[in-house]
Amino acid sequence: MKVILLSGGSGRRLWPLSNDSRSKQFLKLLESNEGNLESMAERVWRQLREVGLSESTIIATGKSQVDILQNQLGTDIPIIVEPERRDTFPAIALSAVYLYSIIGVSLDEIVTILPIDSYVDNQFYEYIKNIENVLNESEASLALVGVKPSYPSSKYGYIIPKDVEAGKKIMRISHFVEKPEEAHALHLIEKNALWNCGVFSFKLDFIISILQKMNLPIQYEELLKHYNHIPKNSFDYEVVEKVDDIVALQYDGRWKDLGTWNTLTAEMSTNQIGTGVLGPNTLNTHLINEQDRPVAVLGIPNAVIVVSPDGVLVADKKFSPKIKTLIADISQRPMYEERRWGWYKVLDYFKYEDCKEVLTKRIGLSAGKNLSYQVHFKRSEVWTVVKGEGHFVLNETLQHVREGTVLEIPLGARHAIKAVTDLEFIEVQKGTELIEEDIHRISLNWDDILLKCSPIRN
Repeated sequence: MKVILLSGGSGRRLWPLSNDSRSKQFLKLLESNEGNLESMAERVWRQLREVGLSESTIIATGKSQVDILQNQLGTDIPIIVEPERRDTFPAIALSAVYLYSIIGVSLDEIVTILPIDSYVDNQFYEYIKNIENVLNESEASLALVGVKPSYPSSKYGYIIPKDVEAGKKIMRISHFVEKPEEAHALHLIEKNALWNCGVFSFKLDFIISILQKMNLPIQYEELLKHYNHIPKNSFDYEVVEKVDDIVALQYDGRWKDLGTWNTLTAEMSTNQIGTGVLGPNTLNTHLINEQDRPVAVLGIPNAVIVVSPDGVLVADKKFSPKIKTLIADISQRPMYEERRWGWYKVLDYFKYEDCKEVLTKRIGLSAGKNLSYQVHFKRSEVWTVVKGEGHFVLNETLQHVREGTVLEIPLGARHAIKAVTDLEFIEVQKGTELIEEDIHRISLNWDDILLKCSPIRN
């Protein structure tokens, strides 16, 4: 069995920690087995490794999440990168074609789609291994996994069975209802409906045949070129709702979607992360502070207070699912990002009357990592090293840098830096348009960069 792990979304319901590059699955708020904080992505990948599924898994994601996936899971993880964000059906189609035309997976191979943000025990992934036998024995086109609802919720999709036999965990499917009103959800629960866990399993031939009927390429490189021709739709709407012979497996273990602050904080092992104090009358209140300034909370129970470079949230937990609607009109660049080499945090931004912009960042490079050899045509930069040691290249000249070193990078200058130890520096950009698109990369590999350079100087 091959597994496709879907990593997408912007996670706006977990604003201000989540943004367009740091979706909910990358927030390090859960306690690992070792007592450290880990993200949902790290937790799921660890669990897949522990049950023996990671080596048969590829991750489908967008360009904006590649760096943070590599930062958290390692640079050697297998990733399929979507040319553009087009929902789950195109992502699954591209991954399936990759398995077929690049890896050479048999059309009879079972492929299972999993979300990267499920909150489950290892038992869930052990259970997933049975889906291969269920598909073969039932001869169904598609298999899903559902859980028995614990309350009528409008957040989930519902799987409605044709009939339910006592004691049987496998059922034929009648139809689906996506995110119904709570009154309707209660009616569905009375009909033995299940919450949809977002798991889909099928033979590879199933999805390849669908693409052929759409006159879409089934060779990976060709499909990349025609990616914008794939219907921009979810797998549920484009495929699942059009198939008659579907079976569902009922999973009786623990399953939870941590997509809102009230559900996520319920699984956190501590009520406070970051600098601050929770005073009297703050029962069931969570404080998460990513900034250096302390936050004091007094007399506010059942609340979530989140402070990040992207903004500040103060909310009653029961209203926290509405945050996505509330911030719909807020549009700004991400103020914190994790990259393959480390991280950066925006400290300040200002635009002057003469249209000149000034942006200040704090940038952290992990030991052994480097920024690409690059050039900017719309800005100059000044870097001040505040921690660690490294090597810096400016127009093919290599020098050693350490705490206190100040580096001036004129407009149009070629430059890169590598961390010998964990390294941090303050970057001040000044120019006419301070955007990520004004990064013109010459080389990513440090050894290739060194071949261009003169000997190191101190």
